Amino acid sequence: MSFQSFSFLAFLALTVTVCLTAGRKAPWLGRLLLMLACLVFYIAGAGWTGFLVLAVGMTVTAVTLQRLCGEDAPARRRAMALACCYHIAVLAAFKYAGFLTGGRVSAGWAPLGLSFFTFQQLWLLKEGYTRQYVPAQGDDLILYAFFFPTVTSGPILRPGAFFPQLRGDKFLHPDWQDAAAGLYAICIGMAKKALLAEGFGVIVNNGYAHPEQLTTLSGAMVVLGYTLQLYFDFSGYCDVAAGCARLLGIRLPVNFDSPYRSLSVGEFWKRWHITLTTFLRECLYFPLGGSKKGRARTYLNILIVFLVSGLWHGAGWTFLLWGALHGLAQIAERLLGRRLDRLPAWLRWGLTFVFVNLAWVYFRAPTVAAGNQILGALCAFDFAKPTQWLSEGLFTCEQEVIRILLPAIAPWRNTLVTGTLYIVGLAAVLWPRNAVREMDRFRPTFWRGAALWVLGVWSVLSFSGITQFIYANF
Repeated sequence: MSFQSFSFLAFLALTVTVCLTAGRKAPWLGRLLLMLACLVFYIAGAGWTGFLVLAVGMTVTAVTLQRLCGEDAPARRRAMALACCYHIAVLAAFKYAGFLTGGRVSAGWAPLGLSFFTFQQLWLLKEGYTRQYVPAQGDDLILYAFFFPTVTSGPILRPGAFFPQLRGDKFLHPDWQDAAAGLYAICIGMAKKALLAEGFGVIVNNGYAHPEQLTTLSGAMVVLGYTLQLYFDFSGYCDVAAGCARLLGIRLPVNFDSPYRSLSVGEFWKRWHITLTTFLRECLYFPLGGSKKGRARTYLNILIVFLVSGLWHGAGWTFLLWGALHGLAQIAERLLGRRLDRLPAWLRWGLTFVFVNLAWVYFRAPTVAAGNQILGALCAFDFAKPTQWLSEGLFTCEQEVIRILLPAIAPWRNTLVTGTLYIVGLAAVLWPRNAVREMDRFRPTFWRGAALWVLGVWSVLSFSGITQFIYANF
């Protein structure tokens, strides 16, 4: 059940209405109904087989957490190691068997949201082992594992930030401010996905389908288009997830904080997919030794972390190359140190933004050779004007409305729509305010309500033909 569908909107309205009504009369009943709704949501999207795989994994975690409460240190270490090995083995079997065996052995499918589920369970186990998290009455592992706003594409929930909210006063008792903020985030997220991400997706898909026809300018449009598409796609999902959770009295962590305003690659990773960065730092980088075992070991640890990040996103050499590029870039920044800090802020921003754009090429490309071909177009120094085929299919309904209502500018409508898309996209990603952070400051007014209503209706009318969220593939 995709967020950008009429069935999800109906599911959300029914779930919020029923769970809040029941929760005000009998908290245990509201919690039970929400748990059942989360299970229905996942089974509807992943089927019974996918659900059973994750349910077994959740059971393994629950049993291990009980053993981690004991005082026998060797037994705790064994239980922790076995549970972690189990989760990693399941992830590897479903997602990486084909890649690791050269296609000779492959599961052929993977349970929906398996990567996010696995990292979230590993985080829970790690904090249970270090006793940063101690199971308490009212903690519900089913809600933690299958919470419908986050189960398919995150954010990755930290146990210490999620479980206390289930025991808080606002759980299933949101006030009007929470309701308004939730609806605001849902409308913004839907617009990011349905209007901006899908718009850039048209150009990106056309460009990657015919890379041999790309000029330098059209290649730059494709590369920048994917940078913007990926941001609006995943950021939009996180906004919708945060809005849905707020309607239920749960606050999700901020997962994006204007990452394309970063002045370094290191800063970029403090702003992009923040929950993944935090997980990798605390559950992989620190256990490897972090920066406490000398410079060479620190650089090796950084490279390992980003290779794992790349592989987590997908089983392929392109993802490994993308991860390696980011790891090497952070190592280079550490080697250069203060020499980079002396550069003007605008130059540091430009270097970082260009690097991120170029690295995303391999993230999107089906093969390394295909990525090289896209980058080759940028170096062709062919500055011919991009032809209309690149934006074919972009906002076709909207362009038809322009043709009918504004016939004087109809011949230039494609150029105007494409230019407006890029201007709005760049302005939005460089804007310093974050939609999830704005939820805490949001105050409903007539004009804000009208603007959100227009965005919401426009997004809903654009649902037909919208593709799945990109991160649902990971």
